[in-house]
Amino acid sequence: MKRITAFAILVALVINDGVAQTKSDVKMNQFISTLMKKMTLEEKLGQLNLPTSGDITTGQASNSEVAKQITEGKVGGLFNIKSVEKIRDVQKIAVEKSRLKIPLIFGMDVIHGYSTVFPIPLGLSCTWDMELIEKSARIAAIEASADGINWTFSPMVDISRDARWGRFAEGSGEDPYIGSQIAKAMVKGYQGSDLSKNNTIMACVKHFALYGAIEAGRDYNTVDMSRIRMYNEYFPPYKAAVDAGAGSVMTSFNEIDGVPASGNKWLMTDVLRRQWGFNGFVVTDFTAINEMIAHGMGDLKTVSALSLRAGVDMDMVGEGFLTTLKQSLKEGKVTQAQIDLACKRILEAKYKLGLFDDPFRYCDVQRSKTEIFTDAHRSAAREIAANSFVLLKNEKNVLPLRKKGTIGLIGPLADAKENMVGTWSVAADYNKPLSVLSALTNAVGNNAKIVYAKGSNLTADTALETRATMFGKTLRRDSRSTEAMLKEALEVANRSDVIVAALGESAEMSGESSSRTDIGIPDVQKDLLKALLKTGKPVVLVLFAGRPMTLKWESENVPAILNVWFGGSEAGSAIADVLFGDVNPSGKLTATFPQNVGQVPLFYNHKNTGRPLAEGKWFEKFRSNYLDVSNDPLFPFGFGLSYTSFSYGDISLSKGTLKPGEAITASIKVTNTGSREGKEVVQLYIRDLVGTVTRPVKELKGFQKISLKAGETKTVTFRITEEDLKFYNSDLNFLAEPGDFKLFIGTNSRDLKEADFKLLSK
Repeated sequence: MKRITAFAILVALVINDGVAQTKSDVKMNQFISTLMKKMTLEEKLGQLNLPTSGDITTGQASNSEVAKQITEGKVGGLFNIKSVEKIRDVQKIAVEKSRLKIPLIFGMDVIHGYSTVFPIPLGLSCTWDMELIEKSARIAAIEASADGINWTFSPMVDISRDARWGRFAEGSGEDPYIGSQIAKAMVKGYQGSDLSKNNTIMACVKHFALYGAIEAGRDYNTVDMSRIRMYNEYFPPYKAAVDAGAGSVMTSFNEIDGVPASGNKWLMTDVLRRQWGFNGFVVTDFTAINEMIAHGMGDLKTVSALSLRAGVDMDMVGEGFLTTLKQSLKEGKVTQAQIDLACKRILEAKYKLGLFDDPFRYCDVQRSKTEIFTDAHRSAAREIAANSFVLLKNEKNVLPLRKKGTIGLIGPLADAKENMVGTWSVAADYNKPLSVLSALTNAVGNNAKIVYAKGSNLTADTALETRATMFGKTLRRDSRSTEAMLKEALEVANRSDVIVAALGESAEMSGESSSRTDIGIPDVQKDLLKALLKTGKPVVLVLFAGRPMTLKWESENVPAILNVWFGGSEAGSAIADVLFGDVNPSGKLTATFPQNVGQVPLFYNHKNTGRPLAEGKWFEKFRSNYLDVSNDPLFPFGFGLSYTSFSYGDISLSKGTLKPGEAITASIKVTNTGSREGKEVVQLYIRDLVGTVTRPVKELKGFQKISLKAGETKTVTFRITEEDLKFYNSDLNFLAEPGDFKLFIGTNSRDLKEADFKLLSK
């Protein structure tokens, strides 16, 4: 084995402006420096321009309007264009007809899979399985890159605690710790270990920053919060993605401290680059620069200059950089150095993707035929989907179902294959997924009979259903009366042994610009469910959801509830796997479910008030509570049942005090007390009892997903160091303060064993 000496490592580095650079960095810098010396101002500004693909069609790319801009060097990249043939045609224009032959970068919203679609990100997070999440991103990268894409606008790492917000579906829930672990896994999955390989794609972390905390849950709205809250609760997943090496970052639509993110220098330069050391490029969200005009920041020329000075490198769609920065440069509103730096960052990204070596490295026709929607990828999607489902209730072990007798399948989501993939599935073929009806029919074969009725439309409001079934995700609204549909459903129910009710949201009831003030199951569906329960037959609610929903009545009256989110291409088969017990559900919530919308925002890691309600109490005058409902969630963060059961022993600490530089181990025995094998997510929480600033009642600090056979016991051990106890104080210093701590381990954020330890000073 060849010995690598310290000297060998040293000579592989070159010091440039005080920063150690590898030989490859030096080579890249020399290449880009030479190229930029040849570029005109217009060509540099062109690299900062990211239009959509517009009117490009296969074989006719050179006749499109955007082709003219590419030829003139006015385009740095394109997005929302797919297929090797189209992308090759467009790339040929760039490298054959433009003056400097600079290749384009091609982006797409590859959010939770490409042709093979995985569960929506909120569902993915509920697997609590970083290997599976990374695998989903790896498969997405393989498929997207095989179809010509080399840049994805993902992962979306916004923390959200307001279930009214539609884009809750696109993130990983309410907690910064698990959000950070998922952010790292997604970046690694997309980018791999070598970004220049043609089966990797560049990640784009979004939305920077704080987008998930918008007021009233209304999309694109204002965000206002303290710096302490930013650093402790909302920033960690973004930083984790940056630390994992994400190549790009996307700005958010909201304002921060009164300045929209796309023009916020403190955010884009002070935090992102100076504090976190990010060296990739920043792109705006769709027309975000132009939208600063409506925010009240000035005209297009003013906001474009503001954005460049803030540290934004690429303008998505708005063309403010392309059309105004030349004049702003003449007026001294921006500098040549600022333009050059933005251009350099875009060129660096293309270099790292290997596009200067081979502009067509992502245009392998053979790969596009053999590496997309493969049997192996579909099998992985089915496994991951089944692992994402959360069993919320299972009274008297209604589930799993037996493959015998007559099973009534009722509801508007029962035969809705187009909706299985969920929101943000732009590359999916909606004809490929199986509906729940088809999947259950396949699963039972000749052993049981599946009888079906739609039962109701999505909602009584025709206009609302139209808004909630966009982008081809139709539910084929039934023109019959509500009464006629209900009558048919009851006829089916009455001749069934058990009823599976496929109800909830449609795919586009969540996602971008899909905020809701009523986050319960829509009106006519709830009426349908009540009628089905009155038959006296066992009812299983298969809940489709893109957010935490209000299910108080359902939780009190329906025997079994399986939350399946939107599981992707293989959702139907995965639902059948779990309903019939071929897979034991193991998903756990990454977002708190409220009892009603009036509790929102509701999250487990809240602060105490000076007048906290005593544990176990519903109401006490002059305490922090409601008159009409308890403070408790319907389902707490981390909650999820199994077809088996688990018991926890007491926590054993290796010692009661922790010194800086040392570690405490916390161990607990977990036993499968049921009759079948299952998986359990063992969760570790910590509370800092006294601080110089107020601290949350508990914070997730670790988790392990384990598999236990029936009757098996395993000892789960966590290692706690001073690093796990650090937080940002009022001076925004990241530190741990000596004092008393509580440590909790359990099956969710509510049902926990606890122990005490102390952090000593140095």
